[in-house]
Amino acid sequence: MIHLTSIVIVDHYYTPIMLAKRLATLDNLSQGRIICGLGLGWSKDEYQASNIPFMNRGERADEFIQVLKKIWTDDIVEFKGKYYDIPASKIYPKPFQKPHIPIYLGGFSSNIFSRIVKQDLNGWLGVIHGPLAQLQDSKNAIKQYADQMNKDSKFQTIVLSYPNIENDSPTNDRFPLTGTIDEVGRDIQRIKDMGVDHIVFGYNFVPTGRDMDKMISLSKELSKFAR
Repeated sequence: MIHLTSIVIVDHYYTPIMLAKRLATLDNLSQGRIICGLGLGWSKDEYQASNIPFMNRGERADEFIQVLKKIWTDDIVEFKGKYYDIPASKIYPKPFQKPHIPIYLGGFSSNIFSRIVKQDLNGWLGVIHGPLAQLQDSKNAIKQYADQMNKDSKFQTIVLSYPNIENDSPTNDRFPLTGTIDEVGRDIQRIKDMGVDHIVFGYNFVPTGRDMDKMISLSKELSKFAR
């Protein structure tokens, strides 16, 4: 079954200590309803504005994830790496979820998929941005890396989608999750059949996004297709 959930999506422009404390606080307030979605970022301008070098961002991300896990799990946190250095410290609060808040990594490159497996993350955070076959290819790539590294391949998948309901089916090639309610419903069923664990409905780019009641009503209707 595909569940609807809330996700905290962040990039590693933050210091890991402050981010870990903020997310742990939210996790306690929500009694374990937080999912940490991380992205490496692609904009050099954003890195420059954050005063963080764009080069070696993959290495930096690896350390960032390691630091997050240590802060959330170790009573005495100590880390000395190339990018982050934490002397022996007590850092609180600890998260409600054990051993730590689930961590998902977003992106579409082979480096992202291999990093999910190497770092023993909880799963992949994807976006439907083309044919649904691309979604299946990404899931297959993660499984292949898990097989190569002799690791458990049960990584979960969360996808962000932007459903756009139209009264009439488009006459040209239909983009996934665009069309009549039944066509969008069939897309959701196909996504479920691929083994996707969670689907998030976003309405940023359609008129429905300006009406909270319509967003809630449509999300409830679409969720029926995932049962």
